[in-house]
Amino acid sequence: MKKRSLLIMLFSILLVLGACSKDEEKQTSQGSVDDGEAAGGYGSIDHGVDDKGVGFNMAGGTIEEAQNVPAEEKAAIVETFQAYIDAFNQKDIDTYLSVLSPNSESFSLEDERALLQETFKDYDVTREANDVTIVKYEENEAQLFAKLKTTFKQIESGLETNPSGRQVTVFKKEDGQWKVDSIYYIGDEEKK
Repeated sequence: MKKRSLLIMLFSILLVLGACSKDEEKQTSQGSVDDGEAAGGYGSIDHGVDDKGVGFNMAGGTIEEAQNVPAEEKAAIVETFQAYIDAFNQKDIDTYLSVLSPNSESFSLEDERALLQETFKDYDVTREANDVTIVKYEENEAQLFAKLKTTFKQIESGLETNPSGRQVTVFKKEDGQWKVDSIYYIGDEEKK
């Protein structure tokens, strides 16, 4: 039972980290969950987003908001991100899946559904997002940075963990709506 719980916790963390992938052949050790680096080669101690891709880098220690985001698009992207967080916290799997892109190369909706069902069966999981900032914007793609604090509480034992980290959520505009296409997450080091 303990082994199963540990396995479920690992899968839960993978869900939160958005590390699911349909195409294992594209995976390398760099940018994987195993090496602690975001795709694109940025180290786990870095943060921010560069102009050429998705990732974390040092940008003077601050996160800079993209200046070219139309107000209406900014509101729609932030609203979609909040719906994504709220649906997860409310364990509303259908709403959660509705904000994910069905065309993503990073995950499949079927795998996400199965993982959420298994996770929510054994854990109370909530996420809190702060410092929500659109850091890159193009007409049909946007990147949103947020600091996340996640609370995992095992229903059976009451054991609780509270990892935190930084996430860049990539949105694609599909049929006039912003959808979560991929997620890049780096966990913060635990303070001793």
